[in-house]
Amino acid sequence: MSRAWPIRDKLLLVGLLVAVVVGTLSASSFVGIYSYRRLVRSLSSRAAELPLASEVSRSVERLRFNYARHQSFSLWSQGFEGVLLRSPENEFAKLLTATEWALSRYGLELAAGESDGMPFGDRTQERHSVAEISESLKTLETLNGPAMFGHEQEENKKLIVQWELERLESLSAELPSFLQQRLHALASEVRIRYRTLIVVTWVSVIAAVGLLVTLGILTYHWVFRPLRMLGRGSRRVALGDFDYRIEMDTFDEMAELANALNDMTSRFKAIRDDLDRQVQLRTKEVIRSEQLASVGFLAAGVAHEINNPLASIAMCAESLESRIVDDGRDDEESKLTRRYLELIQTEAFRCKGITEKLLDFSRLGEVRRQPTALRRLALDVADMLRHVGRFRGASIEIVESLDLLVMANPQELKQVILNLLVNALDSVEESGHVRIRLFRSDADAVLEIIDNGCGMDQDVLEHLFEPFFTRRKHGQGTGLGLSIVHRIVADHGGRIEVTSEGVDRGSCFQITFPLADIAARSGSQIFKEVDHRSQAA
Repeated sequence: MSRAWPIRDKLLLVGLLVAVVVGTLSASSFVGIYSYRRLVRSLSSRAAELPLASEVSRSVERLRFNYARHQSFSLWSQGFEGVLLRSPENEFAKLLTATEWALSRYGLELAAGESDGMPFGDRTQERHSVAEISESLKTLETLNGPAMFGHEQEENKKLIVQWELERLESLSAELPSFLQQRLHALASEVRIRYRTLIVVTWVSVIAAVGLLVTLGILTYHWVFRPLRMLGRGSRRVALGDFDYRIEMDTFDEMAELANALNDMTSRFKAIRDDLDRQVQLRTKEVIRSEQLASVGFLAAGVAHEINNPLASIAMCAESLESRIVDDGRDDEESKLTRRYLELIQTEAFRCKGITEKLLDFSRLGEVRRQPTALRRLALDVADMLRHVGRFRGASIEIVESLDLLVMANPQELKQVILNLLVNALDSVEESGHVRIRLFRSDADAVLEIIDNGCGMDQDVLEHLFEPFFTRRKHGQGTGLGLSIVHRIVADHGGRIEVTSEGVDRGSCFQITFPLADIAARSGSQIFKEVDHRSQAA
């Protein structure tokens, strides 16, 4: 499954959301803090102007007071008045200089306050008043120059000085009022600003909360929920529920991990089923081996006990038949007697054959084993059966394969192949087909005999290797052939398995033997010896 949206991209989105939340809250905080900072700095700047404006007002007040004090002494003589106004060392000139200096400091503060761009920084009225005050001070400074001739001119000069002083007093008194008016106007201006900041702050908080909720939902669906599903599924699988599958819809590495766990669970289930099947198979083999061993012990005793009476019966029947022949009687009664005696001999020899098979079945002693070529034995048995009359219509095919060597007794191995081939040929029609296949599987040699005959149902497969069990096509056989095959294969450390898809669908016998360990000898020498032994067998 392709990853539609990997975890890396999801984590990047989560990080972006966190950055947006932090940025939004930070921006809102910084806007409020810097607005407060600008307000405080503006108030500080205005607060610095207030004492300077007061200083200008006090200086003007001192000028006017100084002039009024001299006027109260009624010193109206032209000479004295001239001395008062013209002397650079008089007190009025000093006060005038102090007022100009206070006004210059106030003007510098106004210029500095306008350059910082703070709120209510418009100082147009103050600058206009400062300009008029400066003009009046220049006028007073001019009037403090050389004396004018004539009484009338001196009177005019006094009037001008008095008018300028009154104008200075009025202008200097207005300076603090401008600041007060601006502070009153500040209330409405600041109200709009802080309301805007409140709205911005609430919007930022709501947006941040929304982003945090979105972040929590995404984190739950992308991280916590998949992890919980993986943990729950793993625990169910660990408890043995191999049919459970984890369904993940995240289309990322979590989904890939879930698919990997599902595949692993499928493999666990397949391994468990295979192990259960092998356990059942091995259990059946153990039970079958015990049954075969019990039957073998019983067969050995029975065969020995039956062989002697059977030999006596056959010998007596043959003797009676010979006597009838010697008498030369050829009537119907003699012929019937001879037929019965022949039937007795035939059945006696048939019983003897059965007892011989029982003896073969019961022989569990050690036999000499040697490297044996499976393919060579299969070829010999197939060539022998092709010439048997009842099997001439069927075809026997040997698939080309390696001639593998196993440690076995050639006689017993040949008997195994012969019994299986005869069983396969008996199960097919006259034009049936039997295929022999030999191949290697790891350290084992595998021989398969496959036919397209009558097949087997499940009941036959379960009881196939039991002694005296037979379902031959024509009702023949003793039911010991496959039991003997199973015993021989088990004695050689191999195993035999049979499969069939059902009745009339053929069957497959698969025999597995360990390969012979012949690494120390040359291959050509071994195969020559094996060939001679196979021919002898």
